[in-house]
Amino acid sequence: MYIVRMDKSLPRFIVILALASIGLVAVSWWQAGQRSSVEMTLLEDYFAESIHRTGSATDRLIDRLQTSLRSDPDGWQAYGQLGIAYLQKARENGDPAYYQKSAGVLEKALSIEPEDYVSISAMGALASARHQFHEALEWAERARSINPDRPYAYGIIADAQVELGLYAEAVQTLQLMVDLRPDMSSYSRISYLRELHGDTEGALEMMQWAVDSGAPNSESTAWTRTQLGNLYFNSGNLEMAEQEYARTLTDYPGYVYALAGLGRVRQAQGSTDEGIDLIKRASQSIPIPEFIIALADIYKMNGEPEATQEQIELLQVIQSLYQANGVDMDLEIALFNTDHGIDLTTTLAQARRAFERRPSIYAADVLAWILYKNGKYEEARAFSDQALRLGTRDALKLYHAGMIQYRLGDHAQARQYLERALAINPYFSILYSQEAQRTRDELKAASLE
Repeated sequence: MYIVRMDKSLPRFIVILALASIGLVAVSWWQAGQRSSVEMTLLEDYFAESIHRTGSATDRLIDRLQTSLRSDPDGWQAYGQLGIAYLQKARENGDPAYYQKSAGVLEKALSIEPEDYVSISAMGALASARHQFHEALEWAERARSINPDRPYAYGIIADAQVELGLYAEAVQTLQLMVDLRPDMSSYSRISYLRELHGDTEGALEMMQWAVDSGAPNSESTAWTRTQLGNLYFNSGNLEMAEQEYARTLTDYPGYVYALAGLGRVRQAQGSTDEGIDLIKRASQSIPIPEFIIALADIYKMNGEPEATQEQIELLQVIQSLYQANGVDMDLEIALFNTDHGIDLTTTLAQARRAFERRPSIYAADVLAWILYKNGKYEEARAFSDQALRLGTRDALKLYHAGMIQYRLGDHAQARQYLERALAINPYFSILYSQEAQRTRDELKAASLE
């Protein structure tokens, strides 16, 4: 369903079919056992050193707010602003301990002023960052009831609605948000919702609008331009993806998300060593799972088990730290476990519970793939159909659908899905792109016999 709105405040009409939570990155995570307190402390110390090495405008804001609160311990406005600053810092250095810090100061703000719009909205953003989307929706709806004319809460509401599979509602929410303020935050979310509905060109257009509306050389603009590069990469356009990542690094030198994106481009281009070097540089600056997993997958494909295991062990430590800071990553953990053949029976039960809490197309795809790996092909097909119900042009989802149909014996449908996946992005997965090509070629040859 399209919603078209003409508005004199905009240079042209806006067609809403999209979302992209500017503060969240979709990544896969490693299922890990508990690690020792020594290991956890070492990783926390690494994050603390990283903050010192990469002092930013966010650090200076945090310092100012902390100074203000020392002189005025009841300054609830400063507590609310500090909570948001801690959330920004978590994005900048990947340290989930900032979620706990954010929660603490936001709770303090609300103990002084229970109806503070900023702190209530920020509690929603915090819940969203922790993948607690029902709670995020409740907080953001409460904020909207306090002040329906401020746009911030609408973004959190839309983020939660998308993750809960409420796509029509998210469209309506984003229309209200962009009516209130057409800016980077609303445009980027519109871009993602367009992407989910298969409107790649529209998603690229709106993300470009988001980039153009940002302040030059700011972290937010660097983040948004990196998302534009990701959109190009996901549509198989390596040249444009490389261009956007390189421009980000020119405007914001050393930006880790762009470094990692450029590493994926190099890997897809066949320059594996350079790709590893770029992603490794990103992971050494900020050791978040997104980067570590990419390295682990490349090492696995290169037949380097020791290097792969080293990344896996680091992921286990990081995963424990994220869980200790309240981040619900059951779906992400389940997908990684499935791809690496780890305890598939337990993982399936975990994924079923996660889908009940978060019935999005992403969750349906993860559950479909786990069912496939457990040999439950008919049920896998039902969830795969759910995952594709919006018409998303996602090569990985189409690959999963193709392999499920292959196991069910519908080779014509399997070939169609695999051909669509490879046409969208032949570099869609470090682990599965080559398998998709081999299976597609086998099906094509069999059809000619």
